[in-house]
Amino acid sequence: MPTVTVEGEKSFEVEAGKKLVLAIEDAGIDILHRCGGNARCTTCRVEILAGEAPAAEALEIERLAREADLPPGTRLSCQIRVSGDLTVKVIGRASAAGITPGTRPMD
Repeated sequence: MPTVTVEGEKSFEVEAGKKLVLAIEDAGIDILHRCGGNARCTTCRVEILAGEAPAAEALEIERLAREADLPPGTRLSCQIRVSGDLTVKVIGRASAAGITPGTRPMD
């Protein structure tokens, strides 16, 4: 099974094919996600620090292109299905925003 490491948090094993946002949330790590996994809001952004995520598809690329000043390697965790070891930095935290994470994204 692939291992996901969240910078400043912990490492955990993830079933291959699971959405990264769900893996992070299921590991008990605070991550913001507001649109239910539809690549609309960009609140579930992560920065890929190490490892390789599957290539971004058109919807994700188009949505991220509307944002300014994103660090290299920024992806939407709701659009990544874990296929190998990854190290990521969670950019949006529900607790920092003072709101609930949002509806659990569909798998």
